[in-house]
Amino acid sequence: MKRTGITRKMDELGRFVLPVEIRRNSAIQPGDPIEISVTDTGAILLQKYAKDCIFCGNDEDVEDVLDQAVCPECLKRIKEGRY
Repeated sequence: MKRTGITRKMDELGRFVLPVEIRRNSAIQPGDPIEISVTDTGAILLQKYAKDCIFCGNDEDVEDVLDQAVCPECLKRIKEGRY
């Protein structure tokens, strides 16, 4: 993990601003969902949420199909009756 030396204060509602440099480097846009994880050592990890295909785990070009994430290859297989 790379330390940036950037610190932010959290407000009374638990909010803080993620610096623009970090948002740019991480390709995070306003409205993007952010996944929050806590490691075994207590470190808090923030990362842009990426949906994975429910069938194969692929995270590229995933589409929502009936509120489920499905990649194009698996969607093609479903349409062909191969799943």
